[in-house]
Amino acid sequence: MKLTEEQVRYVARLANLALSDEEVGRMTHDLGAVLEHMDRLAEIDTDGVEPMSQVLYDAGETATLRPDVERAPLGNEAALANAPLAGGGYYKVPKVIER
Repeated sequence: MKLTEEQVRYVARLANLALSDEEVGRMTHDLGAVLEHMDRLAEIDTDGVEPMSQVLYDAGETATLRPDVERAPLGNEAALANAPLAGGGYYKVPKVIER
Protein backbone atom coordinates (compact mmCIF):
# COMPACT_ATOMS: atom_id res chain seq x y z
CA MET A 1 0.00 0.00 0.00
CA LYS A 2 1.47 3.34 -1.06
CA LEU A 3 1.15 6.02 1.61
CA THR A 4 0.91 9.67 0.54
CA GLU A 5 2.24 12.75 2.28
CA GLU A 6 -1.33 14.02 2.63
CA GLN A 7 -2.26 10.87 4.57
CA VAL A 8 0.76 11.28 6.86
CA ARG A 9 -0.12 14.93 7.48
CA TYR A 10 -3.74 13.94 8.22
CA VAL A 11 -2.68 11.30 10.76
CA ALA A 12 -0.21 13.75 12.31
CA ARG A 13 -3.02 16.30 12.74
CA LEU A 14 -5.20 13.64 14.40
CA ALA A 15 -2.33 12.84 16.78
CA ASN A 16 -1.76 16.57 17.39
CA LEU A 17 1.79 16.32 16.02
CA ALA A 18 3.57 19.18 14.30
CA LEU A 19 5.86 17.50 11.77
CA SER A 20 8.38 19.33 9.63
CA ASP A 21 8.51 18.67 5.88
CA GLU A 22 11.58 16.50 6.46
CA GLU A 23 9.77 14.46 9.13
CA VAL A 24 6.73 14.04 6.89
CA GLY A 25 8.99 12.67 4.14
CA ARG A 26 10.70 10.28 6.55
CA MET A 27 7.38 9.15 8.06
CA THR A 28 5.90 8.62 4.61
CA HIS A 29 8.77 6.28 3.79
CA ASP A 30 8.89 4.50 7.18
CA LEU A 31 5.14 4.06 7.62
CA GLY A 32 4.85 2.99 3.99
CA ALA A 33 7.44 0.27 4.67
CA VAL A 34 5.46 -0.93 7.70
CA LEU A 35 2.24 -1.10 5.68
CA GLU A 36 4.06 -2.90 2.86
CA HIS A 37 5.31 -5.48 5.36
CA MET A 38 1.77 -5.93 6.72
CA ASP A 39 0.52 -6.52 3.17
CA ARG A 40 3.17 -9.24 2.73
CA LEU A 41 2.14 -10.85 6.02
CA ALA A 42 -1.50 -10.81 4.93
CA GLU A 43 -0.54 -12.90 1.89
CA ILE A 44 0.75 -15.79 4.01
CA ASP A 45 -1.45 -18.89 3.86
CA THR A 46 -2.39 -19.77 7.44
CA ASP A 47 -4.97 -22.44 6.66
CA GLY A 48 -4.49 -25.42 8.95
CA VAL A 49 -2.37 -23.49 11.46
CA GLU A 50 -3.71 -23.78 15.00
CA PRO A 51 -4.22 -20.40 16.67
CA MET A 52 -2.05 -19.63 19.69
CA SER A 53 -3.16 -17.35 22.49
CA GLN A 54 -0.05 -17.77 24.67
CA VAL A 55 3.11 -19.46 23.48
CA LEU A 56 4.34 -20.53 26.93
CA TYR A 57 0.94 -21.32 28.47
CA ASP A 58 1.56 -25.08 28.82
CA ALA A 59 5.20 -24.70 29.81
CA GLY A 60 4.72 -25.27 33.56
CA GLU A 61 7.31 -23.31 35.51
CA THR A 62 7.92 -20.91 32.62
CA ALA A 63 4.24 -20.05 32.16
CA THR A 64 3.78 -16.29 31.94
CA LEU A 65 0.19 -16.19 33.14
CA ARG A 66 -0.72 -15.71 36.78
CA PRO A 67 -3.70 -17.54 38.25
CA ASP A 68 -7.00 -15.76 37.68
CA VAL A 69 -8.10 -15.03 41.24
CA GLU A 70 -11.14 -12.91 42.03
CA ARG A 71 -10.46 -10.06 44.41
CA ALA A 72 -12.25 -6.97 45.65
CA PRO A 73 -11.99 -3.85 43.49
CA LEU A 74 -9.55 -1.12 44.53
CA GLY A 75 -12.20 1.43 45.42
CA ASN A 76 -12.39 5.13 44.62
CA GLU A 77 -10.77 6.38 47.85
CA ALA A 78 -7.73 4.11 47.51
CA ALA A 79 -7.39 4.87 43.79
CA LEU A 80 -7.31 8.61 44.45
CA ALA A 81 -5.15 8.43 47.61
CA ASN A 82 -1.90 9.40 45.85
CA ALA A 83 -3.36 11.67 43.19
CA PRO A 84 -1.70 15.10 43.15
CA LEU A 85 -5.14 16.67 42.63
CA ALA A 86 -8.54 15.02 42.90
CA GLY A 87 -12.09 16.24 43.11
CA GLY A 88 -15.59 14.88 42.75
CA GLY A 89 -14.25 11.34 42.78
CA TYR A 90 -12.00 11.89 39.75
CA TYR A 91 -8.38 12.74 38.95
CA LYS A 92 -7.92 16.38 38.02
CA VAL A 93 -5.33 17.07 35.35
CA PRO A 94 -4.22 20.26 33.62
CA LYS A 95 -5.58 21.02 30.18
CA VAL A 96 -2.99 19.99 27.59
CA ILE A 97 -4.86 20.22 24.28
CA GLU A 98 -6.04 23.57 23.01
CA ARG A 99 -7.93 23.72 19.73
